[in-house]
Amino acid sequence: MIGRFVATGALPGDDRVQRLVDDVHARWRDERGGACSTVYPALAAADPDRFGLSLAAVSGVVAWAGDHDVPFPIMSVVKPFVLALVVDRVGVEVIRSEVGLDATGGRFNEVGSLERTGGLSNPMVNAGALATIARFGDPGADVEARWDELRDRLGAFAGHPLPVDEEVLASARATNRRNRSIALLLGDLGVIPGEPSDVVELYTRACCLAVSTDDLAALGAVLADGGVHPVTGEQVVSADACRQVLAVMATAGMYETSGQWLVDVGLPGKSGIAGGILTIAPGKGGLAAWSPPLDPAGNSVRGQRATADLSRALGLDLFASQPDR
Repeated sequence: MIGRFVATGALPGDDRVQRLVDDVHARWRDERGGACSTVYPALAAADPDRFGLSLAAVSGVVAWAGDHDVPFPIMSVVKPFVLALVVDRVGVEVIRSEVGLDATGGRFNEVGSLERTGGLSNPMVNAGALATIARFGDPGADVEARWDELRDRLGAFAGHPLPVDEEVLASARATNRRNRSIALLLGDLGVIPGEPSDVVELYTRACCLAVSTDDLAALGAVLADGGVHPVTGEQVVSADACRQVLAVMATAGMYETSGQWLVDVGLPGKSGIAGGILTIAPGKGGLAAWSPPLDPAGNSVRGQRATADLSRALGLDLFASQPDR
């Protein structure tokens, strides 16, 4: 007899989804592992008790729990969306040859391997993200014009304009010496077209856009549904770009622990040092978690555990083959 499998089909009914999200949030809200990021002073001051979960289905149905409507800086979770926009403009072969697609196995802000690889990394770590965002728009154009266009296109993923967290932006500008060093090295290696300081500014602003887990889940639902926003119906990016971005997320979205993430969760994911984690269930929706305390790899402790539980409970794992009874 041929059965249904948990990695196929649709999400469970709306009431069951909401109940599972509530249950998982309650299970992990008292978790005390991890520590807030100290990369930027403003992130170190985050409230470690904050914890939000949201799920946005491709049908537009949303479930949430906890601090789901509290804004936080998107940080590196913006990387898949910038990549999608750039792939649509220049093609994945340009990214393959000029930025790189393979996992580095190193920290998100690693510098040491860049000279050895000629500047190649992947778009989910800082070096690759800087090289990717450098290819958005005309490298010779005014940085403000490029930012206005980029912010507008990123807002289309959310379905509304996204504000900048000005406090975090000021903190990042004052202390992002590591990213400035990476950009200068990439400029010397010929990987970044245009002025490296402009590229760092674009990247820093994009990372400081403020989102809630509700926003982040909606952003993810666009990637889950071939580039179509579940509410506005806009084709934000192409289906091909979405597929390519999801493959890169699965490869390197959780930095040096991406392999462990695939074993535990079985889905493309992307984390950020403000505590956000976005997970994509292709054809089903986007699952977002936010909790500032991080593990040593820079991934939210509560977010990882809640996402793993929901992936199993909702039948999202792409590698599972258990009958759905």
